[in-house]
Amino acid sequence: MFKLNHVSRPMRTTLFIVIVLVFSISTVSVLLYGDHFLIGSYDKQNNDDVKYINSAKILLNKHTITYNSGDEPSAFIMPGMPIVMAGLMLIFGQGDGGVAAFRVLMAALQAFSIYLIFIAANQLFNSRAAIIASIATALYLPDYFSSGAILSETMFRTLFILLICFSLLALRRQETRYYVISAAIVGLACYFKPHAVLFPVVWFILWLVQKISWKIIVKYTSVISLTLILLLSPWWIRNYVTFDKFIPFTQSAGNPMLLGALINNKAPSKAFFDTHLEYEGISENLFAGSDAAQAETAQKIVSFGFKNQPLKYLKWYTIDKIFGLYTAPYYWKTVFGLNIWIAGIYHVVFMLFGAAGLLLTLKRAFRQKKIAYLFLLLSLAYFTVIYIPFVAFNRYGYPNVFLFFMSAGFFIDWAIAKYQSTTVKNNVTANL
Repeated sequence: MFKLNHVSRPMRTTLFIVIVLVFSISTVSVLLYGDHFLIGSYDKQNNDDVKYINSAKILLNKHTITYNSGDEPSAFIMPGMPIVMAGLMLIFGQGDGGVAAFRVLMAALQAFSIYLIFIAANQLFNSRAAIIASIATALYLPDYFSSGAILSETMFRTLFILLICFSLLALRRQETRYYVISAAIVGLACYFKPHAVLFPVVWFILWLVQKISWKIIVKYTSVISLTLILLLSPWWIRNYVTFDKFIPFTQSAGNPMLLGALINNKAPSKAFFDTHLEYEGISENLFAGSDAAQAETAQKIVSFGFKNQPLKYLKWYTIDKIFGLYTAPYYWKTVFGLNIWIAGIYHVVFMLFGAAGLLLTLKRAFRQKKIAYLFLLLSLAYFTVIYIPFVAFNRYGYPNVFLFFMSAGFFIDWAIAKYQSTTVKNNVTANL
């Protein structure tokens, strides 16, 4: 399906070496540093990573999906991380062995992602752009941190790249089976990050651009919907049986939405508290109450902000949020003693190359009507805009960074081709 027979042997050899090196370095890193990568504390249970580990142990021992709720069932998170961790703990034990196995799995997924990035970039551009993107990604330090972190980003990023590969195949061949596979990937991704569920909207937009008949669109939509329903129904049934109500994903959107409404994590103005006396002028009261209450508070802050400080809030919900996602690398703990400045400079350079490549794809998407390029742009737009209402920082932007690196590969390849073409022309002119 994603064979590389058409790629030259030196290119395939280079790719294989890069993949092996990434897996080897990632594995050595996660086994050498171990809990250095933890953000929280096992004793304090004060971050997602240690809470995932605790949830996995409770799932194994009590057969209950929990999250920061003792032994009581919870719908605060999607169950993907606890289930994967619990599965590994079942085999390797609930101590350091299970956690180490999870990290080695993440190292393997990072290596697999190099292959997938090559496949996706090769479908989009060409093999030289693909190998440039693969090598650039292999040198990206946040990937090695992400291998050691007990968080969902590596898992989700791998599924996202796989989704890009199969979506490109589906859009090119217009075969139902590829949309079924793509929809299945979306469904699996939802078990880690539920905001992936609306990604089929991207396909729908492209069907309209391609002028696919409505009969075919209805068929694809039905198949995709059925696939998603089948994959997500176990979670829906569990929630209905446990909580006696329909919970499609989680009951935790309110807090991220409220945090996302606070500009630079600062409380709203005094004028807001003067208008909304129910908070008694105390910023801590903003976070009081249920998840639904926090979502309502977020809506009040946003409504008041756009009414009284429209430019400030417009900037916050556009430029500032996008900067929050992409300007800094997701590199919270050092790897092999390489500090944040090294990771930061490399990140900025390739994000700029990537931005240039995205502009180039945008130009060609419209001038040459390249559906694949438009798909790349819409995919990035979707997984950027979806975070705008919520708290937006580099952890959430990280799974999208590979799109910039693929675009950077395209831009560098274009620049090389431009230089070679100019050199040939100059040589021909000189020989006349």
